[in-house]
Amino acid sequence: MNTSVATHDGATVLTVAGEVDLATAPALETAIEGVLAGKPGTLIIDLSGVSFLASAGMAALVAAHQRAGEATTIAVVAEGPATSRQLKMTSLDQVFALHSTLEAALESVRGG
Repeated sequence: MNTSVATHDGATVLTVAGEVDLATAPALETAIEGVLAGKPGTLIIDLSGVSFLASAGMAALVAAHQRAGEATTIAVVAEGPATSRQLKMTSLDQVFALHSTLEAALESVRGG
C-alpha cells in the first residue's frame, strides 16, 4: 500500500493505492494522522486505487472520522466491489460522504 497527499480546490486529498489490510492499516492511520495534524477544512480519502479493503482499513477510516471531529469534514472516494461494497454493507456510507469519483467529491466540496 502507498499513499500520497495533494491539494485540490482547497481540499486535502489523501490518495491510497494497493491493499489495505491488517498489515498496512497502521500505515494508513499514520498517513491520515499526518494530514489531520495540519487541520484541513476538508479531507478527501481517495480509495479508488485500493484493490482490497479489510476491516482494519475500515476501522482506520472510522478512527479518522473520530479524530477529525468538527474541525475537518471527511469524504471518501470508493467505487467498485473492493471498496464501496464493504463501506455500504457496514453502513459506513452513512458516516462519510461517499463518492464514486474524486471529481464528484471535489464538486461536493465546492458546493456543487
